[in-house]
Amino acid sequence: MTELPALPEAFVERLHRIIPPERLLGVLESFALRKPATLRINTLRAGVDETAAELRHEGFHLTPLPWMAEAFQVPAAEREALTHSAAADVGRIYLQNPASLLATLALAPRPGETVLDLAAAPGGKTLHMAALMGGQGRISAVESVRGRFFKLRANIDRCGASLVKTYLMDGRAVGGKVPGRFDRVLLDAPCSSEARFSRLRPASWQHWGPRKIREVARNRKQQGLLFSGFRALKSGGVLLYCTCSFAPEENERVVAELLGRYPHQLAVEKLRLAVTNTQEGLTQWEGQTLDGALSGCARILPDSTMDGLFLCRLRRLS
Repeated sequence: MTELPALPEAFVERLHRIIPPERLLGVLESFALRKPATLRINTLRAGVDETAAELRHEGFHLTPLPWMAEAFQVPAAEREALTHSAAADVGRIYLQNPASLLATLALAPRPGETVLDLAAAPGGKTLHMAALMGGQGRISAVESVRGRFFKLRANIDRCGASLVKTYLMDGRAVGGKVPGRFDRVLLDAPCSSEARFSRLRPASWQHWGPRKIREVARNRKQQGLLFSGFRALKSGGVLLYCTCSFAPEENERVVAELLGRYPHQLAVEKLRLAVTNTQEGLTQWEGQTLDGALSGCARILPDSTMDGLFLCRLRRLS
C-alpha cells in the first residue's frame, strides 16, 4: 500500500497548540480517512420517508444521522453515484458535511424571520435555513465572487427555495446599507480552509502555510464581514460566525475584536451541540489573553464522519 503524504509540519505543530492532547491523535488520524457522504433531504421539495425509500430502492445504503431526522449518510464508495442520482439532479437531496448542518442548527432560524447569509455560496447552509424556516420569511444571500454567485443561484433555483433572494456584492457593505434589518445573520467567513485538508488530496494544502494565516489576518476581510453582519442585526438578533479553519487568528481573535469594539452590545451565547467531538473556544493564544466569554464558542473536531468547524453564536443586546 502506498504511504499517504504527510501533513505540513507547521500545520501539525499548530494543532498541537490548539487541540487538547487527548483529542489530538483522533484529529490527526481523521485527515487520512475516506469519509461517508452525508445528504440532507430537502423538505422544500420532498418528504423524508419517501425519498429515503427511493434511495434505498436504488441501492444506496442509508444510515440515519442520529441528531437530525432528515439527514443520512452513505458509504464513501457511493458518493459519486449519489451526486448523479435523480434526487440530487432535481434538488430533493443536497450533499452536505455534518459540521455544516450543525452550524445552521446553531443559528436556528424560524419561520417568518428575516435572515442574512453574508458569504452564501455555494448555498448549502442557505438552503438548510430555508428548509428550517418552512419556506416562510426571507433570506438575503450575499456572494461577492461572480462565478460562485451563479453557482449559488443555480442551487437555490434547483432546490426550490423561493424565499431566498440573491445579491452579487461585497458583504462588507451590507451593514452600512441596511443597518438593524435582520433577525439572524449567518457568516461562514472565507478562510484558510484547514479543516478540509486531506492526506488523500495533497493539493488541499498546496497554498497553505503560516504565512497564509498571517496574510488572512492582515487583509481583515473576516473582521470586515463580521462587523457588517453585526451592523445589519436587529436588537435582540442572533449572529453565527463560523469558519472551516482551526486558526485562532481567524476565529477567536476575530470575534474578540468585535467584542472589544462593542463590549456592552454583544454577548457570546454558549453553544450546546448535539455531538461530542467538540472543544471550547480558546481564551489564550500565543501569550495573549482573550475575552473569557470566548470559551462559549466551539470547535467541532474532525472525526471519521465529520470535518472540522469553528462556531460562535453572538446576540445583539437591547
